[in-house]
Amino acid sequence: MKIATAAYPLDVLSSWDHYEDKIAQWVSEAAGQGADLLVFPEYGAMELATLAGLEVAADLEASLFAVSDRMADADQVHAKLAAEYGVHIVAASGPAASDTRPVNRARLITPSGQIGIQDKQIMTRFEAEVWDVVPGNDLQVFETALGKIGILICYDSEFPLLGRALMECDVICVPSVTETLGGYWRVRIGSMARALENQCVTAMSSCVGDADWSDALGTSFGAGGIFAPPDRGFPDTGVLAAGVLNRPGWTYADADLSQIAEVRADGIVLNRSHWQGQIGRDQPAKHVPLR
Repeated sequence: MKIATAAYPLDVLSSWDHYEDKIAQWVSEAAGQGADLLVFPEYGAMELATLAGLEVAADLEASLFAVSDRMADADQVHAKLAAEYGVHIVAASGPAASDTRPVNRARLITPSGQIGIQDKQIMTRFEAEVWDVVPGNDLQVFETALGKIGILICYDSEFPLLGRALMECDVICVPSVTETLGGYWRVRIGSMARALENQCVTAMSSCVGDADWSDALGTSFGAGGIFAPPDRGFPDTGVLAAGVLNRPGWTYADADLSQIAEVRADGIVLNRSHWQGQIGRDQPAKHVPLR
């Protein structure tokens, strides 16, 4: 498959038509380059809050629910485009109202109109302590015409056991938003580590640029990136493609799922199947005096 990962700037939207036209332009561009799977970033849906006015968009609590109210309509926009262009889309995540507090929700939308829901598992300090966004549903493996796809939203990519839960996936999508260069590299390193451990492809997307109308987002640093195990048939660096930092646009790479299957079965190393070799060795190491 060909994967496209977005470095996506957030806009002040003047109307719903403005939003529809923006998403349509992005999808059309990626589909025109032959992309089969399009990955938008974490909290890219927050620009929908501007449709309720800049005062609402600037209010942390109000913006959560302003976006949540628009998510179903946004899904319909993506579903229409997925069908029109025959692509799978990981729509930009955003807050979705739940029984308690909002969750951070991404959606995988197929050309046939199916929608898979994946919520973030572990909250960053800002999400937990300031925004009071909470974890949502369990991790999902989505069976698609492209292969098995999973989603680890931003911070989730930094935890190996969450990655391991998606060990059956051919591709793990990593929508992200990071406010510092260090944050970008944490998620990128996590994405590359998950590709190494699971011998799969990971696809990282990012918000980029200024959103000074939002206390939550401010300025974002990032780039698209597509990573693989540095093994037979893949680049020695494990980098299939990496976008230019903070430059809006798509980053593309071809991912050969047969090559993923090959390295899992007979790679130079077998990280995925050797995972069990570390079980029982996760206790703190003993303190032994030097002789």
